[in-house]
Amino acid sequence: MTSHQAVHRVAIVGTGTIGASWATHYLVRGFDVTATDPAPTAETALRSYVAGAWDAAAAIGLAPGASPDRLGFTPDMRKAVADADFVQENAPERPELKVRLFADLDDATPPDSIIASSSSGITMSAIQADCRHPERTVIGHPFNPPHIIPLVEVVGGARTAPETVRDAMAFYASIGKRPIHLKKELPGHVANRIQVALYREVVYLIQDGVLDVADADDAVSWGPGLRWGVMGPSLLWHLGGGEGGIQHFMDTLMPRMAASWDQLRTPDFTPELRDTIVSGVLKEADGHSIDELSARRDTMLAALLAVRAQQDPSSGPSAEAGKATGPDAEEGP
Repeated sequence: MTSHQAVHRVAIVGTGTIGASWATHYLVRGFDVTATDPAPTAETALRSYVAGAWDAAAAIGLAPGASPDRLGFTPDMRKAVADADFVQENAPERPELKVRLFADLDDATPPDSIIASSSSGITMSAIQADCRHPERTVIGHPFNPPHIIPLVEVVGGARTAPETVRDAMAFYASIGKRPIHLKKELPGHVANRIQVALYREVVYLIQDGVLDVADADDAVSWGPGLRWGVMGPSLLWHLGGGEGGIQHFMDTLMPRMAASWDQLRTPDFTPELRDTIVSGVLKEADGHSIDELSARRDTMLAALLAVRAQQDPSSGPSAEAGKATGPDAEEGP
């Protein structure tokens, strides 16, 4: 049986947008974090990101003793992971790079640590190919930004031990995440495939002249998107079935929905369509910077999480639960 240490020290490998956001989350949850990235400006950019994201992340759940001062940095990857209990890898999405990197991480980390990849599309079976101890490697794919969005998709590779999946799930849950276990590997995992499917239809509607970009965004964010922020689609269909619930929905409404699947189309992604979307998005942004829009998004997401926790504490992480997590609060996997 694979055995893993309680997590006190986290290593972040790769400090781009996802890595920096992960670092913020782990720091807010009270861990010692050592980050590594070969880029010459990586440390400056990382510390700037953490400083800017700290208040939003802390509002969701701040552990005792949490501090940005517990962030260390070294360009030496082997040094960064030498005493890590948990590694969160965030390198570029290139299979050959991931395979080499994981072989090096496997060689450099303590034998009882877990090595997790944030890979959004590459399977762990591919990534762990050259590892001597692949049983402790696992996908832990977040949804952007990790310091705000609770979802983490957890899936092992062909040679990942079941205990590693179990312990990774337990660890993510203990730090305020909402882990889901994918029982099968598939490219793109699950959440990205769902949003790609939705966006395919959005792009088709734009190309077909049904909607402009701003109205297409409104059709999602002011309609089903609001409901999906509260409940998932299947549970919402349970409500849509009225007194008969999901059984009534499946018996009477689902056949019509299934029949409409044949009407869905795939757009032809032409240069003209690309330019139409770019122009529409820039018009919708109305001169606001990426940082301004991101701050607006994160503020609203934090407020939604607070409302969800207040209305249904079992539905996700709460600020109060977050205050009790982290290595200083309680032993975890």
